Amino acid sequence: MIGIVGIVVVFAMVFGGYLAAGGKMAIILKSMPYELTMIGGAAVGAFVISNDLSGIKHTLRDVGKVFKGPKWKPADYRDLLCLLFELVRLARQNPVALEEHVEAPADSAIFARYPRILKDGEAVDLICDTLRSASMNYDDPHQVEEVLEKRIEANQAHALHGSHALQTMADGLPALGIVAAVLGVIKTMGSIDQPPEILGRLIGGALVGTFLGVFLAYGIVGPFAAKVRDATVEDAHFYQLIREVLVANLHSHPPNICIEVGRQNTPSHIRPSFGDLEEALKEVKQKEAA
Repeated sequence: MIGIVGIVVVFAMVFGGYLAAGGKMAIILKSMPYELTMIGGAAVGAFVISNDLSGIKHTLRDVGKVFKGPKWKPADYRDLLCLLFELVRLARQNPVALEEHVEAPADSAIFARYPRILKDGEAVDLICDTLRSASMNYDDPHQVEEVLEKRIEANQAHALHGSHALQTMADGLPALGIVAAVLGVIKTMGSIDQPPEILGRLIGGALVGTFLGVFLAYGIVGPFAAKVRDATVEDAHFYQLIREVLVANLHSHPPNICIEVGRQNTPSHIRPSFGDLEEALKEVKQKEAA
């Protein structure tokens, strides 16, 4: 929602200020379809050239983050801590019983209680691979932490592709606007024998290309890239929380302490409160007892 508000503000301030200063929209509206065809078409073509099909789909999906924000909400962090608490406690009480959950998470009663997390293949794989490795005596906390850190960094680098692609497009739009303006000047030169009022309209139309290139770059596509980057970086905290809890588990801390380590290492604006988490863990224990 806030993304839509921002777009409305950008358009209202730019074009509202232009109209308030006595500008006329007629010349912009007349030239805009042709200029947008040249600038937008060239930008899309360059985007397709510089990305494979997977990268194009990735970027288009990421545009939704401008309006929806990060994928993981505060409630998801609380649910993740509850899920990890159940798995860590089970690993301590009955390592053999844990195997069925990490080997087939889709059929696990524990994972089934957290459907949003279960749908995220990377989060599930990160949890299951680490717990499986610990059961195979690959349980040096420092080595595991290093492996998890590299894995999370690699995943985040891939996740940031959409932001980089949008930023590359934003960087090229002003130059494409100049290309459209130059073509407009060439068109104007072909009508140099026309009266001043006609030449003025032609020159004004040519300058619309420069305006649109800069406006789209710094008013729309550039902010889109920044929003996608920020949302992607924030989502990475979800996977870092998994690392913190599971590494704390390898240090043989009690399950409650492992969960508190994860909670404390979550950024404050998405961190579950101690009281809320305690209530959620009590509900987990009651369900297990039932």
